[in-house]
Parts: sequence; structure tokens; C-alpha cells
Amino acid sequence: MTTEPRRLRNYIDGEFRDAADGRTTEVINPATGTVYATAPLSGKDDVDAAMAAAAAAFPVWRDLVPGERQKALLRIADAIEARAEELIAVESENTGKPLALTRSEEIPPMVDQIRFFAGAARMLEGRSAGEYMEGLTSIVRREPVGVCAQVAPWNYPMMMAVWKFAPALAAGNTVVLKPSDTTPASTVLLAEIIGGVLGELGHPRGVFNVVCGDRDTGRLMVEHPVPAMASITGSVRAGMQVAESASKDLKRVHLELGGKAPVVVFEDADLAKAAEEIAVAGYFNAGQDCTAATRVLVHESVHDDFVTALVKVASETKTGAPDDEDVLYGPLNNAHQLEQVSGFIERLPAHARVETGGRRVGDQGYFYAPTVVTGLKQDDEIVQREVFGPVITVQSFTDEDQAVARANGVEYALASSVWTKDHARAMRMSKKLDFGCVWINTHIPLVAEMPHGGFKKSGYGKDLSAYGFEDYTRIKHVMTSLG
Repeated sequence: MTTEPRRLRNYIDGEFRDAADGRTTEVINPATGTVYATAPLSGKDDVDAAMAAAAAAFPVWRDLVPGERQKALLRIADAIEARAEELIAVESENTGKPLALTRSEEIPPMVDQIRFFAGAARMLEGRSAGEYMEGLTSIVRREPVGVCAQVAPWNYPMMMAVWKFAPALAAGNTVVLKPSDTTPASTVLLAEIIGGVLGELGHPRGVFNVVCGDRDTGRLMVEHPVPAMASITGSVRAGMQVAESASKDLKRVHLELGGKAPVVVFEDADLAKAAEEIAVAGYFNAGQDCTAATRVLVHESVHDDFVTALVKVASETKTGAPDDEDVLYGPLNNAHQLEQVSGFIERLPAHARVETGGRRVGDQGYFYAPTVVTGLKQDDEIVQREVFGPVITVQSFTDEDQAVARANGVEYALASSVWTKDHARAMRMSKKLDFGCVWINTHIPLVAEMPHGGFKKSGYGKDLSAYGFEDYTRIKHVMTSLG
């Protein structure tokens, strides 16, 4: 008996709709490699409709007192929490992620982040009023930018949707959000939940819209004349294309792109603890994380001991089906990504050595073994480019200066970590490392109150925190005569 694929639909102006021209695309469960749903392949008419709905809703949503937007976001957080098991099941089918880890590591942060931005909605602050010219008073208004076109990635479909819509809505903007074409299901369910809350509270139907589709759909959104801002989490190539498209009408752009996080391990670090935590931070979510601990730099005096410890942890790390509670991570997201990761290993230079892993696991789905590669040089492809898979590379360094040079010697600048018991050294390294985040004796924790975002080709703009909230606002100077 075969099961008919689930039919996903766009959410535009408070209604679920098929693509205007009826086109669809198949959605694959990466744990099985089989089709489980179809989604709209949206075109110009669909994007036009979503942008029109968001534009019509914007003046009403913008002019609400912040407490009303806070109330809506708090209700959305409550609704997500109440329907957590539905979201977990859909996200697991969407991505192949372990059910248990999705339950513990994604739903709680998502709910917390929405509640944080609900509070931020009431903190639209400018500098204090004052007289800077005789007879005139100046005040600063902080306002929403308008309609936001947002594109979320496939590695964390639910959580990245939250990172997009929560600060935008809190600040008074309206949203048209496009999920990845490989992972639209959980975003469509979020639209049902969010739309339900907004409807119950009597808010305009076009405040939040979801348009499914491919790269062309995303391009149509970014090039559309309505949005005042385009926000994307994705690859460097995609970010550059968005920035180029947005430049044609000077849209504001918010980019969270790739990463190649250096993990600098000094000789005084607790090697066993470092190896264990770095393995988790490198293999979690199959390494499909821009901040993943995938590029280890270890002092030459402890290199071999660290590699031995890391290989032991890697060989004990499991990947497998979503319902297996013993696995750390599930499959790679899609067949193309499996090909990409496999290609990095197949193209390794002769001086590199695969210490463990380096192979596909099973013949169903897109699973890849936890992998450790050593013997690498700084200009090797696997050191310089983002693998986005469960692959950790290990290089050695001789002193602090060389560690800094090798850590900074890539195009990315999103996240990094330092492992040492020497506080002064940790402080020096945190200053010298050219990355948007530096963790010390840990790697990968994030909190809603602190900013996330990088430099160089990792993009610009911040997610989370008051800084992320401010990215969705604009500043206006108002000056009035006292005469």
C-alpha cells in the first residue's frame, strides 16, 4: 500500500493556496530518500499576491502599540509550545533529524527566542530628546522598515524561520518568508499556527505570509519593488546574488552566510573534554551548521594525543534514523549535499589522511559517517571551503601567532573557539580572532540575548539580541521649534 504525498500550500493573506499556475515540486525525506510531499513552485503571480498582502497589512501592524505586538508574539510562542509534537514530527520528516534532539534542542530555544523578541517589541528606543541648537528640540524615532522579504535555509528550517520573523514582526514589519525548497513542511505548519493566532486577535491577514519555491522564487522576492528589506540565511554565493539584486533599488540587506569555524586547542587544554565537546559541536545536525566546530587547530606538542582522543569519540558517535534515541545526528539534507560532502573526501590531496569515517552509511537516505581528516595544509580545499557535513579537519600549529594566522586565514568569519586554561591567552586570542563570535572552552551555545553574525564572507547584520532587533528598524530625526 502506497501513501499519497502530502500536499503543501502557500500561505498568503490568511489563506492556504496552490501556486497560481499549479506548478509543484517534490519534497524528499532525507532519511529514506523517498517523496513524502509536494510543495508549490511559486512564480511571479504568487510573489505579487504575497507582497500585496504584506504591504496592505503593514500600516495597521506598524501603528499598533508595541504591547499589542508583544501580546501576539507571546501567544504565538504559547501556540508553538502547545503544538510542539506536531512540529517535531514534521521537522523530522522534513530533515531526517532525530526526534529526541529536535524536541530538546530546537523547540525550547525557538519558544524562548520568540518570547525574547516579544519583550524587545516594547523597547523601541532612541536617544533622549535634547536641544542641540538654540530654540530647537531634537528627538529620535525608531521605526519599522516595512515589508521584509525573508529566505530561510534547510539546515534549521523551523529555528531559522523564527530568527527571521520574530524580530521583524516585533519591530512592526510585515513578512513574506520563503523556506528552502527541500524543507518547506515545518514552515507551512508554522504559518498555520501563526495565522491562527493573528486571526484570533483580529490582526490583518497579511502580516505573515509563506511562499514556497526554488531559487527563482527567492530571486523574484528580492527583486520585487515592495520589500524594503531582504534577509537571507544561506550560502555565500546566494548572499552575493541577493546583495547584487537588492542593490538595484537599494533595499536594505541582512545576510547570515557560511562559516569555517576555527577551534584552537592549546597544549594546556583538557584534551579529553575538548575532544568530546568538539566532536559534538562538529557533528551535531550532521555538521550542517555555519558555526560547526569543523576546523581544529591544535598545538603540535599535543596534536597526536588530541587526534587519538577525537578519533575515539568520532568512532563512537552514531548517525541513524530519527526514532533512534542513541544517534547524535541524522542524514545530510539532500542528495546534492551528500554528493558535495563525498566530493571533498574524494578530492583530498595525497598528504591528507582520513583517520575515521569518510564514507556513506547504508544505501537508504543520505547518511554520512563521522569523519576526521589530518595531515592538511592551510591552502587545501577542505580547509578553505565550507564542507557543511560531519567532517572535522585537524591541523597543528607551533605558537600563538601561527594559530591566529591559520585561524584567520579563510574567507569566512562567523564563529570560533579557544581551548586553554590560561585566561590571559584566552583574552588575547578573543581579540585577535577575526570572527563574530569567540567561545572559550566551549563551542556552539547560543542565547537569545546575545548577537549572532559574522564578518567578511560570512555576511553582515546580526540575528538574535537587541542588535538583531534593531536591524529591522530605521532611525528618523525629528526637530521642532520651541518658538
